[in-house]
Amino acid sequence: MGSSLQLGQPVQDFTLAGGVLDGDSFERRDYTLSAARGRAVVLAFYPGDNTAVCTKQLCSYSSGMETFEGLDAEVWGISPQDVDSHESFARGHQLRMPLLADPGRETARAFGVAAPGIGVRRAVFLIDADGVLRWKHVALLGATFQSLDTLAGHLSGINKA
Repeated sequence: MGSSLQLGQPVQDFTLAGGVLDGDSFERRDYTLSAARGRAVVLAFYPGDNTAVCTKQLCSYSSGMETFEGLDAEVWGISPQDVDSHESFARGHQLRMPLLADPGRETARAFGVAAPGIGVRRAVFLIDADGVLRWKHVALLGATFQSLDTLAGHLSGINKA
């Protein structure tokens, strides 16, 4: 898939281990993209847990979960750290979206966002309810991230299509 991942094309299925904070418990399970069909999915690839920009990005998305839910969308954070690291990150910042572990960066490579040195480029992919890629943004440096408002605007357009 990689760089050939084009808008308007179906996204290849994947399964990653992950977990989500639910009250005081961290619920671990596997997340499979095809199992989310029927809802839009925001895949937010990020370089690392507990780093400054990643923390700000995921806190922003977490605090806007009602906006995503109102647009019938799920948000999944994906990075190379393991599920234990994700649990600590989620608990430390009360993150309310699933965080998925891609330690071998196979999924990041499939989406064309694996990068030498940093591991994973900051990137967002919006996938519609039928599993089709509708919008993407891949950062060159990753010092900034796509805002909740930007993502909500694109999701709103997907849902009207």
